[in-house]
Amino acid sequence: MASDTLTLTKIPEVQTAMLIRRPPAEVFRAFADPEVTTRFWFTKSTGRMTPGARLQWTWEMYGVSTNVLVKEVEEGSRILFQWNDDHPLTVEFRFTPYGQDTTFVEVTETGLAGSGDEIVAHVAGSTGGFTIVLCAAKALLEQDIELNAVRDRHPSGL
Repeated sequence: MASDTLTLTKIPEVQTAMLIRRPPAEVFRAFADPEVTTRFWFTKSTGRMTPGARLQWTWEMYGVSTNVLVKEVEEGSRILFQWNDDHPLTVEFRFTPYGQDTTFVEVTETGLAGSGDEIVAHVAGSTGGFTIVLCAAKALLEQDIELNAVRDRHPSGL
C-alpha cells in the first residue's frame, strides 16, 4: 500500500538549461542588458545586471514587480542574483561556450523554503518558467523572433 506522505531528504533546486546557437558574449548580454532582456522576459528594469546593482524588474502584463540584488557578475560567463522580497532566492545563470559560436545556458535557483508541497510546487513552476525564458531567448537570439512566451503563459481571464 502506498503511503500518503512524501518526505524530502534534501531541499530540491530549480535547474534547467538550453543550448543557444550564438556566441557567449551575445547570450550573456541578452540576460545582463534590459534593452535585450525586455524583448523576451520582463517588460521593465531599472538597470543593467552589474555587481551590487539593486534593480526592480516588472512584468506589466501581470501587474507584478520584484526587487533584484545582483551579487556577482563574471562578464560573459556568469550572473548571480537574489530576488523575491518575501523570501530571497538565489538565481545563477552560467554561460558556457560550446563549439563554434554556441552557448550552453544553465539556470539554477536555490534557497527554497516552506512545506514540502510548497517547495515542490515552486520547483515545478520555476523550472517551467525559466525554461520558457530560455526558449524565448533562443528564438530571439537565433531567429530574431519575439515569441511573447512569458506574456502568453498566463493570459488574462483564463
